[in-house]
Amino acid sequence: MLGSYADSSRLANYFVTSPMRPSLPRKKRISFFSSLRANPNHPIDPILLAAVLILLLFGLIMITSIGVPKSIRLSAPDILYPNCQSEEVDCYLILKNHATRIAIGLMFFAAVIRIHYSFWKRVSLPFFAFAFGLLLMVLFFGATHNTFARSWISLPNFPILQSVQPSEIAKLAMIFYFANWLDKKNKDGQIATFDGGFLAFVVVSGLIIFPIILQPDLGSTLVIAIIAAGMYFVAGANWKHIALGITIALVSSLLMISTVDRVHDRFATLFTPTEDCAEDTCWQSLQAKIAVGSGGFWGKGLTQGIQKSYWLPQASDDFIFAASAEEVGFIRIVMVVGAYLVILYRGFQIANNSPNEFARLTATGVTLWITGEAFVNIAVNTALFPVTGITLPFVSYGGSSLVMCLIGSAVLLNISQYTTTRANTPQWRRDSRPRLAPYRRR
Repeated sequence: MLGSYADSSRLANYFVTSPMRPSLPRKKRISFFSSLRANPNHPIDPILLAAVLILLLFGLIMITSIGVPKSIRLSAPDILYPNCQSEEVDCYLILKNHATRIAIGLMFFAAVIRIHYSFWKRVSLPFFAFAFGLLLMVLFFGATHNTFARSWISLPNFPILQSVQPSEIAKLAMIFYFANWLDKKNKDGQIATFDGGFLAFVVVSGLIIFPIILQPDLGSTLVIAIIAAGMYFVAGANWKHIALGITIALVSSLLMISTVDRVHDRFATLFTPTEDCAEDTCWQSLQAKIAVGSGGFWGKGLTQGIQKSYWLPQASDDFIFAASAEEVGFIRIVMVVGAYLVILYRGFQIANNSPNEFARLTATGVTLWITGEAFVNIAVNTALFPVTGITLPFVSYGGSSLVMCLIGSAVLLNISQYTTTRANTPQWRRDSRPRLAPYRRR
């Protein structure tokens, strides 16, 4: 009797002191300083990093070759016949500025790549509000910089970055906020509904798109629409809502083309150039097409291009792809396109293998951002799409776009350190992903 009583006492003490199952550790909140101490699962994606660095190096080489005419014009605007022999002329002004901005971008790149991606989930709302405030500020205090759009905020006291383009900041801010917002909608089961999913998506995306349309910056509007629609699709949107969104986008685009004279002229002259193209909007597209065609297979050689000097506007900026094709030729310029295809493939692989929904959507958004801008720019340079003002990521001469693309790629590379190896098994892919859309939720 005593033995059985002792045994029952020990059994009762066991259930009191030892739970049936061990308690799970509490999930730690990622702060800025703790994110710096986070231990990754494995090194960053070396192929993605190599593609980014190759594009940076290619851009630096081409700016050296293409930027001399623009450097002469900027450094000696009052000299009638400037040349590089004059002491007042700096033939490498563009190169110096571009190299400095690459250095600034790489400093941000090195810092951001060490920050755990979950930190951006916590700051997504204030970052989004900050970007929205900058977009509103542009509408009242923005500068045009000899363009049609009022898209820049001038910084006269900063000689290296004379201006900031808030729409570039808004792209990354929107990616973080959308990833967080869509993650919550997925957890609430509202992503496939009309009111909580589609209608809310239209309202939230409109907060960024509408101020950019008013600038008007149609190129950034197109890229942001691609990012938002792609993330919404990947998050698991209803197919009917996707079809409705595509219909609304097409109708809105047709209305804009038919009612806005500048947009109508760009589309009309793209397919039917006028005889007096020098005074028309088809001039840039025509000269870019001439530059691409005159390069042939192997190009004319570095510094030997003709179009960059007098004929092709913005040869080091929006039309650097065409100017580069003239000098390096078709074979080498296809390799540049291949680098963007590598970023597209590796970015979607990182998204597919991401450890959670926020990381997956963020990786998807950054990949669509960089490659979307690249392919839109290439389409413009080959006269397949009207002029938009979109630069070539990592290659074009610029400040805001270059720095923000480097920051975005750093976030993508940070996520690559935490991807799961189980996603590489066929069984996991078959059980956890739909067959027709490998990057969408079930």
